[in-house]
Formats: sequence, C-alpha cells, structure tokens
Amino acid sequence: MKITVLTGSPRRNGNSTYLAEQFIKGAEEQGHEVFRFDCAFRQVEPCRACNRCGMDGPCISNDDFQELRPHLIGADMVVFATPMYYFGFSAQMKRVIDRFYAINGQIKGAAKRAALLMTCADTSPKEAEPIRLHYRTLMDYLGWTSVGEVVAPGVWTADSVQRTDYPQQACRLGKSL
Repeated sequence: MKITVLTGSPRRNGNSTYLAEQFIKGAEEQGHEVFRFDCAFRQVEPCRACNRCGMDGPCISNDDFQELRPHLIGADMVVFATPMYYFGFSAQMKRVIDRFYAINGQIKGAAKRAALLMTCADTSPKEAEPIRLHYRTLMDYLGWTSVGEVVAPGVWTADSVQRTDYPQQACRLGKSL
C-alpha cells in the first residue's frame, strides 16, 4: 500500500511528529511504502481561490505542493499528523489541505483510507471534538474511509508524548494496515 503522511507540527521533533514516526515505523514493518511530507518545513502557498485549476488541474502556485500532488493522488492512504492549534489543524497543515482543491477531481471519491494522529495540551475530550469533526467531515466529503484516530491529550511540552502509550497506539495502527 502507498501511504502519504502529512505532518503539521512547526517543531521538528514535535509530539505529533513523533506519533507520525511511530505510525511510519509500524507501516514500513508491514512492507508499506511511505512518503512523508512535513508541511511546516515546505513552501506551500495558501489557496488563492482563483479557480485556475478548475478543481482538477495545475495550480497557479508553483511551490512544494507540486512535489506532494502525485503522492496524494497515487496514495492508497493519507495520514494527517498534527498538533491541535486553537481547536483545529495547524495552519501549516491547513494550507496543504486547502490546496487539495486543485486535485479534488482526482481524489474525491477515490478509494482511499485515512487516519488522524493528533496531539493537544488540553485534557478535556470535548476540546478535541472540533478537529475530529473537521477530519470526519473531510472524510465524508472526499468519500475516504477512516481507519483510525489516535488522539493524545495532555501532551504540550516537547517529548511529553513519549511518556505515554500513544506512540505505541500509532505504531499498532501502522502495523494493522
């Protein structure tokens, strides 16, 4: 299976990035091919809503999304690994998701799987609901099948996720595919 993993943390060794690494480890152990795209460290312009792409063509912005584009289209699975920022995806990841518009005709309705790996400082389960709802709405719109969510609350400081069971959950999810 071809898997594209999108990481959204602006910290190179952030907690959500660590979850992504553990997921990748599990998936690669099972022989899956993984392409990782670190949204925060790539140049991806926001969608300009110019509609030049027509939802199924080249984007007017010539940036690093061009490298990601074929991996998203060809992926059997897309993984969203992000910290929760003000109850949503990180801005760096949201920029990339907004650019899905240019490939909408090739990814909407495609038989793809997806997963959400999310970290947040909050410990209240209700605080994670807005991002989970956004993710599930995205899955419904695209017609993709979610195969799992690993939501790691209470992990704010660097490396704090490593003292929890969430990395093992992410690795197991990767192995389960």
